[in-house]
Amino acid sequence: MIRLSSSYALAFGLMASPLVAMTLPFPAPVTQTALEEQTDETVQLPKAAYDGATVPMLAAQGHVTRQAWRLAAASMTTQQILAPLRAQLQADGFTVLFECQDQACGGYDFRFAADVLGEPAMHVDLGDFRYVLAKDAADVTVALLVSKSSSNGFVQLTRVGGNMDVGELIVTSTKSSNFAVPVATGPLLAGLAERGHVALDDLLFQTGSSKLDGTDFPSLQAVAAFMADNPDKTITLVGHSDAEGALDGNISLSRRRAEAVRETLINSYGLAGTRLTAEGVGFLSPRANNTTDDGRRANRRVEIILNN
Repeated sequence: MIRLSSSYALAFGLMASPLVAMTLPFPAPVTQTALEEQTDETVQLPKAAYDGATVPMLAAQGHVTRQAWRLAAASMTTQQILAPLRAQLQADGFTVLFECQDQACGGYDFRFAADVLGEPAMHVDLGDFRYVLAKDAADVTVALLVSKSSSNGFVQLTRVGGNMDVGELIVTSTKSSNFAVPVATGPLLAGLAERGHVALDDLLFQTGSSKLDGTDFPSLQAVAAFMADNPDKTITLVGHSDAEGALDGNISLSRRRAEAVRETLINSYGLAGTRLTAEGVGFLSPRANNTTDDGRRANRRVEIILNN
């Protein structure tokens, strides 16, 4: 029987032996949201960042478990959530093969290449996630993905190889964690200078709405800092939509989304309106399949284009 816990630490059977369990300490109360098992499967796990054409993958084969948890961690960063989990992996003999953070991973391209459970079990903010791939001496491979919503943290653990009975090995602990991890700001505008455009992937919109979800937008802080450092630059904000509804309506909606971001940059971050323009292209430039919830969510976005 699987035992779920809202305690501050949860033990996982990650080692090859069914007699050994490893405790990964969560730094906030946690609730398990998903558990999937396959007895013999090959899983493709990212082993490097998106290189502009593809995401290099590691093929891992064996007994596969996918587990996800939701943390009451509204005030914590993804780094603060990940740090104790990563440290415990290393303490238990896992060697980190690769790790990256959101845009440095490849943003949208990386996330949709990765092995990720669907919503609501696992939420991934395209502008705020961290990934770790690790392996131990028994050839057990672990992929750890951490992200956040405005009110919760999310963790997914994919484990491949070895022998284990998840129902017997998942136990609870009352051991608490108190980690003071420095906040690290990722390169949210990475690629802007080289490619001339980048998606502001931490800005979320519901279908049919131009209202920004949330109040804390690290990407807009990064835009404001970039504009302050480059007073001669101007930018265009381009809104995009999913394919729900007619094209004319979606072009209007996507422009309103870009306008909402422009107004936020002016009113909340002090940018001059003369340096910002807003346009909308509706669903004419998708970056994901509009037939899935994840694809539609990824397509509802605003991108920044560097004009000069």
